Amino acid sequence: MADQSGPDGTPISKKAVKKQQKEAEKALKKAEKKAAQDATTAEVETEDYSKESYGVMKMIQSTTRLTRTLVGVHTLSAEQGEQTVWIRGRLHTSRGKGKQCFFVLRQRQFTIQCVAAVNDKVSKQMVKFAGAVTKESIIDVEGVVKKTPQKIEGCSQQDAEIWVLQIFVVSSAEPRLPLQIEDAARPLSEEDSERATVHQDTRLDNRVLDLRTPCNQAIYRVQAGICALFRNTLARWGFNEIHTPKIISAASEGGANVFQVSYFKSSAYLAQSPQLYKQMAIAGDFDKVFTVGQVFRAEDSNTHRHLTEFVGLDMEMAFNYHYHEVLDVIGQLFVEIFKGLRGSYATEVSTVKQQFPHEDFQFLEPSLRLEFWQGVAMLREVGVEMGDEDDLTTPAEKQLGKLVKAKYGTDFFILDKFPLAVRPFYTMPDPNNPKWSNSYDMFMRGEEILSGAQRVHDSDLLTERAKHHGIDLEQIKAYIDAFRYGAPPHAGGGIGMERVTMLYLGLDNVRKTSMFPRDPKRVTP
Repeated sequence: MADQSGPDGTPISKKAVKKQQKEAEKALKKAEKKAAQDATTAEVETEDYSKESYGVMKMIQSTTRLTRTLVGVHTLSAEQGEQTVWIRGRLHTSRGKGKQCFFVLRQRQFTIQCVAAVNDKVSKQMVKFAGAVTKESIIDVEGVVKKTPQKIEGCSQQDAEIWVLQIFVVSSAEPRLPLQIEDAARPLSEEDSERATVHQDTRLDNRVLDLRTPCNQAIYRVQAGICALFRNTLARWGFNEIHTPKIISAASEGGANVFQVSYFKSSAYLAQSPQLYKQMAIAGDFDKVFTVGQVFRAEDSNTHRHLTEFVGLDMEMAFNYHYHEVLDVIGQLFVEIFKGLRGSYATEVSTVKQQFPHEDFQFLEPSLRLEFWQGVAMLREVGVEMGDEDDLTTPAEKQLGKLVKAKYGTDFFILDKFPLAVRPFYTMPDPNNPKWSNSYDMFMRGEEILSGAQRVHDSDLLTERAKHHGIDLEQIKAYIDAFRYGAPPHAGGGIGMERVTMLYLGLDNVRKTSMFPRDPKRVTP
């Protein structure tokens, strides 16, 4: 072996060479050991110890039935601290922050904050997965209920949150939504030029998404309450629910505002009202009836309160000697509906208020009743010009509503004795003055929500009135014939369900209270 030299050319001894070799081997072993340790550490860091606790579920096709109990968000509070629960809801919003992901889970109008944080049960990969779930996806979450150190203002459940143990996507939403739920749910007072505003047409074009807002969830629960209170109250009072045809042979209200449809080799019409059939049921000795069903009006009215299809809440009853017997019943019916909403739907009304602020609805018991001439006199006192036999215009109705509220402290009132000339052909004339009629309207916040009257139950007078209105007698022959065999005196009315919901909640457009509205410009979705 040749002698080795150092950097300066001086020969190095064999002992020094061996020392260098040993040091080099030692350094190599140290490097290999460190590399092995680094590899082990990297392996530990990439190991996903939560991989069984999150993911996308296989499509539910009812192959198995889990015994898992899912709880409602609205039931969760700080009092259930440290309980482990399973909940299902939509991912409302989410934000990742280091080793944590905060997201809000929504069930209808109820929301709760959830926290996925790295710990010995939740891996970094699981937190990353939670942060990547698209908004509006339906997810199942297992977690521990914990009391929050301070109120969570953005959620309905403000004193509790969920610390996530497991999270599974049940149904994924596409990443690009036509509207953002948080934009559609923004309070009216917070809408400005710097924030996205979801316009009405955008909402209605994407109604399925729009219906998911907490406000809309509350609106339609209130509306369901109105229907239930109407139905249950009348049933309790001995009324019988009936179901009437929606395809009829003649215009039920007279006039041209009907939808004509092809009916085999002839034509028919969509019912403007169940009116004629309610009366025929009374003539058939049912005494007191009501119905809940679709009503069709071919009116080219693009206003805030008109629809071409709406839900009618209609009732009719026989009376003994005076139609005010019926008027008393209808007035009390509304009182029962308003009391029921105030007592059982306060949470929903409050939810609507958060997005659309409004004054609480005021009413009297018994209901305020004025005659038509009294309403006209009140309007004339403030400068409104109208004739004795003119019908109320929409502006006049609103003005009268304000005057009544200021004078009597009520948002609901009854106006009796309308001019005969502005009422349908089947309306009973006033026996003391042929210019007037035994008819009435009812108003909420200055807008009409019910039109009703004593009906003509004498076939000869009914024929005379139909001729006066230019109605083809042959087309309503079955209706007139129903009164040729004796019929009790009777009266009733028809209520627009969507309009009642709109006005009770102080909303500005009936399309907000029609789940899938139909108007002259909209027949979809």
